[in-house]
Amino acid sequence: MTRYSAWSVFKNGLSGQNNWGRAWRDPEPAKKYDIVIVGAGLHGLATAYYLAKNHGLKNIAVLEKGWLGGGNAGRNTTIVRSNYMMPVNRQFYEHSLKLWENLSHELNFNVMFSQRAHISLLHSPAARDAAARRYNIMRLTGTDAELWDLATLQQEVPHLNYHNARFPITGAAVQRRAGTARHDAVAWGYARAADQLGVDIIQNCEVTAVRREHGRIIALHTSRGEIEATKIGFAVAGNSSRLWQMAGMEKLPIESHKLQAFVSEPLKPLLDQVVVFGVGGAHFYISQSDKGGMVFGGDLDWYKSYAQRGNLPIVQDTCEAAISILPCLGRVRLLRHWAGIMDMSMDGSPFICKTPIENLYLNAGWNYGGFKASPASGWYFADLIANDRPHPTIENFSLQRFEQGINIDERGAGPDPKLHG
Repeated sequence: MTRYSAWSVFKNGLSGQNNWGRAWRDPEPAKKYDIVIVGAGLHGLATAYYLAKNHGLKNIAVLEKGWLGGGNAGRNTTIVRSNYMMPVNRQFYEHSLKLWENLSHELNFNVMFSQRAHISLLHSPAARDAAARRYNIMRLTGTDAELWDLATLQQEVPHLNYHNARFPITGAAVQRRAGTARHDAVAWGYARAADQLGVDIIQNCEVTAVRREHGRIIALHTSRGEIEATKIGFAVAGNSSRLWQMAGMEKLPIESHKLQAFVSEPLKPLLDQVVVFGVGGAHFYISQSDKGGMVFGGDLDWYKSYAQRGNLPIVQDTCEAAISILPCLGRVRLLRHWAGIMDMSMDGSPFICKTPIENLYLNAGWNYGGFKASPASGWYFADLIANDRPHPTIENFSLQRFEQGINIDERGAGPDPKLHG
């Protein structure tokens, strides 16, 4: 398979771009694999890649019921950050950000990672005090963090609504190393790199049933036949509960909800950062893509469904939040919107853990944090599957934390069933 380089681009340009090889194979599924990862989103593809790269494992397959990256991987707002305060989260997301910083070189694929800064707007002295506590802890533990006063924010982002805002802006908490990446490119990069290491990526292969014997999963029944596996990992986001039930397990502490994202028509360069605010019940985040579209999102859609499309009340709510801080977008046309199926855990924190089934491993419960977590999630999930024990960083990313009263949620809140409606 061709390695991308300036020379290969030049050489193929001379031949009319007709000699490029496939980015990855389209193999028929084998009868048996040592490891099967269900879900070819970012977390599943990253897991397969790191299993092969970090641990030298072979005979691995990734099963995807649709097309590669057709789930949440391509249905998010592409924000990458590590501005966390709680100990476990700080270590995890800082590791992820460091992986992001070298990901294009490692995968030999431009994932378009742009460290354009993540700016969280502040609206009151109390908000500034809370941000100061959080960001000072970040600085003391090796993560970059800044607090901007109003004058600095106005100089950096001059077109926010500073004079007539419903929630007056008083400053911002900033992480400069944060930014955005191209979601599709990340999926393609991991798929291509995993394929080069011998991983079989099987698309249009939906798991329809799970065969268990003596406390182990023996095989997966799929739309492309039965596939046996020695070890199995679930990385299927909002469909985690459905596969969990197929495996004959009791209720998983996850709710599935739709989260909408939006893209406007292309504009000339307007916003060179990620801007976020949350106050008075509003929750909003926005950036500008390389194509010029304004990419933004807000709160969960409270109408529960597995449909990957949104509902109009959320369109109105999110657009109102956009106009409240960026009135200049008032006449901009919305190009498209969609929904991803979020796996929302009871305490807002993820699971990367072994399960009561001996050879089944779970990666789920990512709430709003799935995209930025992708590299570290795959790295630690691969480490768990390969070594059959959790890395110290993710020891508490387990289902047992609810039994033990362990709190790793960034809000400092414990389990809260039906937290998300």
